[in-house]
Amino acid sequence: MMLPDVQNLIELQQADREVLRLKEEIAALPKRVAAIEEKLAGTKALLENAKTAVKADEANRRKYETAIKDVQQKISKYRDLSLEVKTNEQYRALMHEIQFAEQDIRANEDKILELMVAAEAREKSVKAAELELKAEMAEIEKEKTEARERTVEDEKQLAEWNAKRDKARAGVNPDLLRHYDRVSKFRGSGLSEVRDQKCLTCQVMLRPQTYNDVRSGQMVICESCQRVLYYNPANEIAPERPSLTAKRRARPKIHIDKAWFYRPDFEGLGEAFLAFVNAQGSSSRRVYDAHTGRKVGDTEFQPGEFTTAFADDIRSAIRLKGGLEEQQLDEWAEELPMVILDELNADLKVARAEKSHLASETSRHPAAS
Repeated sequence: MMLPDVQNLIELQQADREVLRLKEEIAALPKRVAAIEEKLAGTKALLENAKTAVKADEANRRKYETAIKDVQQKISKYRDLSLEVKTNEQYRALMHEIQFAEQDIRANEDKILELMVAAEAREKSVKAAELELKAEMAEIEKEKTEARERTVEDEKQLAEWNAKRDKARAGVNPDLLRHYDRVSKFRGSGLSEVRDQKCLTCQVMLRPQTYNDVRSGQMVICESCQRVLYYNPANEIAPERPSLTAKRRARPKIHIDKAWFYRPDFEGLGEAFLAFVNAQGSSSRRVYDAHTGRKVGDTEFQPGEFTTAFADDIRSAIRLKGGLEEQQLDEWAEELPMVILDELNADLKVARAEKSHLASETSRHPAAS
């Protein structure tokens, strides 16, 4: 059963995460609006530049038109003078001036034509910028409205989560709370779930004893990341359970070098799982408490195969499926991993059911005499 302190820490960590999320969201909303306003300012600048360019073109066009009028007045003056001159040289000089003036008029007219062509494109740019500005102004007003509404809702939720957070903190032992706060400050979280014999946050495997302690509801700190550990059986991946209705349990092989057995009354210990292994002309026996998975006593070695050397131990025992290499058993040392213990108990349950079913069938259909 989970300790109240751990349950409150779970609620506290959830509240801490929600409070952080809401604060970040509240802080991000004005930034999002500011980004849109910055884009809006850019569109306004483009529009102003386009309008300024149109005005500049209009001013240049008026300048060229004025220049043409001035030159036309000069031409008119030169023509009047040409009627009064008395020599051919004077007349030719005035004609040259008129030609130069007419060239000047044509140059100004070309510039006006260029401005007229450019004016069409500039007008399109102005209209496009005006439409874009109008759309962005509508969008920013929409964003501001949504941001205000979201902020109000976030602040409401923030107040609720802060209240939950305060309540959860009040329910945690002060020393444990200080540890949680210290680890959370440096690692971002102070609590971690364990699953499949490892801390899910730092991914470090736990020792079997540590894993069993967490599963049994004891207060345990991860040796690697220092987070408080907790176990949620609902999230554990259950080992595949044999089923009498779906698929019959495989019959144990007769001649094998390793096997598990169950004894309900082993040498005063009570229920126990026995692991036997044959190796190089000898055999070994390891005994584990069927409830805790802890090893009982030392490993015993005998000459010969275990079926002979430990015949008394297995005579009244229930044979279970499979077996494990001696190296694996040595690595587990003094305690079976909980997942192995669960598998053994699951197979024992099926073996008992099969035994009961077989006994029932035998009683209903006795062998013919």
